[in-house]
Amino acid sequence: MTIRIRGTFDVKLAPQPTDDATLGRMTIDKQFHGALDATSQGQMLTAGTDVKGSAGYVAIERVSGTLGGRTGTFVLQHSGTMTRGAPQLTITVVPDSGTGELAGLTGTMLIDVSNGGHAYDFAYTLAPTP
Repeated sequence: MTIRIRGTFDVKLAPQPTDDATLGRMTIDKQFHGALDATSQGQMLTAGTDVKGSAGYVAIERVSGTLGGRTGTFVLQHSGTMTRGAPQLTITVVPDSGTGELAGLTGTMLIDVSNGGHAYDFAYTLAPTP
C-alpha cells in the first residue's frame, strides 16, 4: 500500500569551489519536519546555460531519521531540469538503500518551493512491520 505524507523542510546549500563558470557543485544539509522527521546530507552538481531560465542539476542525499515512526536511513536521487523557466524534477528513493526499519523502502518525492518556504510530498511503500 502506498502511503502519502506531506511536510516542510529547511535546507542549507553551500557552494563548493569549481574551475568552470558553467558547472557548479554544492553540499546539501536538510532538516525534514512532519511524518518524515529526519536530517539529510548530500551533494549537488549543477549546469547553467546562456539561456535565461535553463539549467540542470543532479543530486544524491542520504536521509537519516524517522519515517512514519520507523527509524533508519535511505538515499534520494534527484534529476532536475529547467527549460526557459519550466521546471521538471524527479526525486526517487534509490532501490535497496533503506536501512534499519526502513529496509525495503521505495518511493518518490515532490518538492514545492513557494511563499518563502520548502515543502515535500512523499509517496512511499514500506513492508508492514513484522
